Amino acid sequence: MMPRSLARLARMDRAELAWRAGATARTAIDRVRTRWMAPRWSREDLLHALAPAEDLRDVRRALAERAWGRAHRALARRLASSPQRFVVAPSSRAAVAARIRDEFPQAASHAVARADRILAGEYDLLAFRGLRFGPDALPDWRLDPTVNRRPPVAFWASVAYLDPAYGDHKVIWELNRHQHWLALGRAYWLSDDARYRDRFLAELRSWLDANPPLTGINWASMLELGFRSISWIWAIGFFAADDDDTASWPWLVDLLAALDRQLTHVERNLSYYFSPNTHLLGEALALYVAGSALPDLAASARRRALGRKILVDEIGRQIGADGGHLERSTHYHRYTLDFYALAAIVARLTDDAAAARFEEAVERLGAAARLLADARGRVPHIGDDDGGALVPIAGRPADDLRDSLAVAAAVTRRRDLQIGRAPEEAIWMLNGVAAPIVHVHTSAADSVRSGALPDTGYYVSRSAAGDHLVVDGGAHGYQNGGHAHADALSLTLSVRGLPLLIDPGTGCYTTDPQQRDRLRSTALHNTLTLDDAPQSIPRGPFHWARAANARVARWRVNDGFDYFDGAHDGYAPLVHRRRVLALHGDLVVVADLVDAPAADAASHAAAVHWHVDPRWTVAVRGRHATLTRAGERVGLAVPHGFVEAFVGDEAAGLGWYSPAYGRVDRTTTIRVGHTGAAPFWIVSVLDLNAQNPVADVDWVPVWAEAGAIAHGTAIRVTRAGSIDYVLFAEPAAERGGRTWRIGEIETDARMLFCRATAERPIARLALVDGSIVRTAGRRGFQLELPQTVPDLHLDLTVDARGAGATSGASLVVGGREYEVARDRRTMPRS
Repeated sequence: MMPRSLARLARMDRAELAWRAGATARTAIDRVRTRWMAPRWSREDLLHALAPAEDLRDVRRALAERAWGRAHRALARRLASSPQRFVVAPSSRAAVAARIRDEFPQAASHAVARADRILAGEYDLLAFRGLRFGPDALPDWRLDPTVNRRPPVAFWASVAYLDPAYGDHKVIWELNRHQHWLALGRAYWLSDDARYRDRFLAELRSWLDANPPLTGINWASMLELGFRSISWIWAIGFFAADDDDTASWPWLVDLLAALDRQLTHVERNLSYYFSPNTHLLGEALALYVAGSALPDLAASARRRALGRKILVDEIGRQIGADGGHLERSTHYHRYTLDFYALAAIVARLTDDAAAARFEEAVERLGAAARLLADARGRVPHIGDDDGGALVPIAGRPADDLRDSLAVAAAVTRRRDLQIGRAPEEAIWMLNGVAAPIVHVHTSAADSVRSGALPDTGYYVSRSAAGDHLVVDGGAHGYQNGGHAHADALSLTLSVRGLPLLIDPGTGCYTTDPQQRDRLRSTALHNTLTLDDAPQSIPRGPFHWARAANARVARWRVNDGFDYFDGAHDGYAPLVHRRRVLALHGDLVVVADLVDAPAADAASHAAAVHWHVDPRWTVAVRGRHATLTRAGERVGLAVPHGFVEAFVGDEAAGLGWYSPAYGRVDRTTTIRVGHTGAAPFWIVSVLDLNAQNPVADVDWVPVWAEAGAIAHGTAIRVTRAGSIDYVLFAEPAAERGGRTWRIGEIETDARMLFCRATAERPIARLALVDGSIVRTAGRRGFQLELPQTVPDLHLDLTVDARGAGATSGASLVVGGREYEVARDRRTMPRS
């Protein structure tokens, strides 16, 4: 077998080989130079980095004469008087601060409280609160304080930052993004307290002293340099205008020289082939923003053009036709939305024609994000979640998308993207570009309809009551699937705005390989495992030896219900196929089929796992579980098998979740198991309707002519006020007029839901891919459509109400005939 490195080399095209050869040569030259001459910052470098513009003559002269203070003051005056090219500018300080104080009276005190903790040397990063990076007032910029470890001081390409022996690189890098400088700037503008500016200056000097060019972990990731560069541009906007003639340190000279050096490093080592995903986007964004905001640097035009080209080119590569980011992580989707939103804002501020392309990307990404977010603006943690954000100015949780959606709504002029009141962050981001949409009316009811992102692979069922269900029916991940989990056909569920069934999150990337693999395993997701094996096999922290991919057979969206039917290939030759019926505000039925080739007569052990948000209390009794939280109740019942609950169980590896990167907490995992020869079914019924609770669930035989169906199952759900029947059937071939039966109900549908009450033999009906529903007897029910319809929902409890393709139907209930009018909700009685 060809070694992996040689196989990878064989797959490279000429362009990749040439680029890698050039990058390797540059790195080798830099490595030799650093051995012979210790790297250091040089203020003289800024003279060579400045553009040859006539109006920079005074700055260049001062630099040439080594009159650093004079050069600094000239730069400060120039930056203060320049047109706005970034989201914060000295000229807008008074207006922005006044508006925020007026619209958000608590913002100033909140900003001061956050900034004061930074003054005290305490940093809130990822899941960690109050981290201290060393005993001194200023941070040790290479320390991971969670384990008190630091990587060696070495040439950047030699730093083994993935080695857990040196700590968690994510923790170190999060501090070195300098995004907490945004918190200092916010507090400075809203309070006029000079201590926050002084802290920024002290940290900048400390960082430059500790991180000479090309040395150490903080030069090892181009994305991290990109994030840091953007933070430094924020700092220029916040702090540069307030220097007077007594400035003791020419910090603008040092900052601009160091910023230019870091951007050069990014240019030379772009992630075209290393991580051509959000890493490449973030690096391109830094080049574009810096090139646009800092035209006084000679390389700015080149950087702006390069960043623009990458950002435009990657729209077609990284964003699906459905608007979803192809990395298939809700967290990285949010990153991408924020990247393009900032690019669009800067493009507008600088009159760049690329603004239209960026806004198009924002609109598509924003629409997908709005679908993935629930009525409160929260997204489930699907795929990896590193806990970071592009603009953490106000400390909003990374899974709360309301600020990103408000910015997207204003940039694209689409009110439907926004949820509720525009947050404070929107004022900062949209300064000088567009007025935030002040308020969009929302309530507990969710106005966004169900929908799908078929290219990304997410299918979202939403109800007016605020229920929000997301099913993963797509490919494993983007390229190497570095941020994917083994979660094919998994789902998450919020009930009336409360998270119920959750994704386990990420925990860590490299510090604990066992934890990394556990939290992205199949058993830690709301899907089925077979024979205790995962669907996909990891190989290292960001690669997979084998990956499962899902395919969707049908997806139906209806005002009364939504229906999903998909399968994946992770257990081939066995097949896991999942059907999900979401009856809005009432019931969710999940039917998992394990099928096998005819030659496979072996017994197989299957388990369906349901991971419950820890704010719910779980009580298990026999085949039932009751989940309660603050007056809310949800039931779970199965027709057979056994139901178990695990809380923080190390032996089983269940009952754990990660609310944010760097933290793992206990929760409850419900496991439903069955062992037997395939084919067999495991069906889970989630009861969302406290007014008509489920008492029991049992199997009902499916009767059909020999060879009529390939497989099928049906259950009877006994409730306080009704009996519900649910059927799933797969026809063996073309129907040819053949039907099948559950109890007294005859149909030709692939999925049928019927509710019987004391008053009506069928009070509510939902079907997929059918045309006939009949019951016998004096109170019989007959529905006959002229042709098979994709979906149909009828509610007969008050009046005959229908949703779906009902034109030309004949409906008879208890001897009375009803007309089903085309595109009408109410069907008048004849």
